[in-house]
Amino acid sequence: MRFNMDIVSHYWPDIIHGFMITLASWGGAVVLGLAVGFLIAVLQLFGGRWVRAVLRVYIEVLRTTPFLIQLFILYYGGPSIGIELSAMTAGIVALGLYGSAYFAECFRSGFMSVPRGHIEAAQCLGFSRLATVWRVQLPQMLVIITPALINLIIILSKETAVLSVVTVPELTAVLTQIGTEQFSYVETTLILCVCYLLLIGVTERLGRWAEVRMSRFLVR
Repeated sequence: MRFNMDIVSHYWPDIIHGFMITLASWGGAVVLGLAVGFLIAVLQLFGGRWVRAVLRVYIEVLRTTPFLIQLFILYYGGPSIGIELSAMTAGIVALGLYGSAYFAECFRSGFMSVPRGHIEAAQCLGFSRLATVWRVQLPQMLVIITPALINLIIILSKETAVLSVVTVPELTAVLTQIGTEQFSYVETTLILCVCYLLLIGVTERLGRWAEVRMSRFLVR
């Protein structure tokens, strides 16, 4: 065994394909998680007592159980109740729902962080409840939670590696297979680290740019 990075030139099409699958899985999960999480946060704030109780249970179950177990239940246990999903679809749905519990708490805390005086001022101006949420609470909430939101999105990007256990051909699965075939475990692990470092670095920079832009908009 020797250190050999020539596997990059030999397997680069497979590595690129795996990286694209990782991006697709991550992007789909983030969109789903943000949408479901925002809906849950709104229902928690403005729904009835029973609605809030059910959503509280949903959040606690997803936050206190490992993502790997949730993925296994959906992919392997789903067919027993008529839910048959491909590995890719099951991975995106499971990761999105897992993330939605954290996004929901992030959105909820953001809404609650908006000063009460701003809400009362909007009401005094004759804003409806929906208008108050849309024009007063939502813009301020997004600025407040942007750093935490970006952090959660980054965490989801790393969780995509777990999808390899249900045969999703993402980057970790591809590089693990290459390493097994070529006995190049160090090289493939190094490539995997570099790819995730680049992905997370770009995401972090975009997050900081968005935070600055939103802060300026709020000031205006």
